[in-house]
Amino acid sequence: MGKGLNGAEITVRPFRNARYKGASHLNMILGNTVLYGATDGLLCAAGQAGDRFAVRNSGACAVVEGVGNHACEYMTGGIVTVLGRAGRNFGAGMSNGVAYVFDESETFAGRLNHEMVLLADLDTDDTKLVMQLLRLHVARTASARARWILDDWEHQHGRWRKVKPRGAAEHVSRIRDEWAERVSALTSEGTVIA
Repeated sequence: MGKGLNGAEITVRPFRNARYKGASHLNMILGNTVLYGATDGLLCAAGQAGDRFAVRNSGACAVVEGVGNHACEYMTGGIVTVLGRAGRNFGAGMSNGVAYVFDESETFAGRLNHEMVLLADLDTDDTKLVMQLLRLHVARTASARARWILDDWEHQHGRWRKVKPRGAAEHVSRIRDEWAERVSALTSEGTVIA
């Protein structure tokens, strides 16, 4: 799904009456290789994705509630936000873009491929964008996970980790700022799921 995505918006969520909708972050909703080679667009998915999520992503923005192994492999742009567990070998060959991972169990550093990327805490601009993305995710998917993180932000904000490529600070800031403007515009539309 979303292979070569170029500007569209995709929303994937459980049915309104699904028994697991309050725990979507514990359930798979997407398969493998989602957003492979995406160049632009937005994905909000209330649930986990399989392996090789956002491989070769060069410009799309995604919010998902968990990813399998090899996520963000060879990523050259865009933003990936993970609200749950991330599998091993995260960020292998990632040369640009940025990822935000909610590290609830504080074990993410052991699953990150440190060869080309650095792990950091969120700065003020990162925090603002992550909160905007969480609000948009709630509006698009009714995600209980995103709503819980927002409602308990005082205690949960310290669990976020930023994955950024070595030596790409200027590019990462530009990508973040561009998406912050776009997400702000989408959030102000007030679109809420039925």
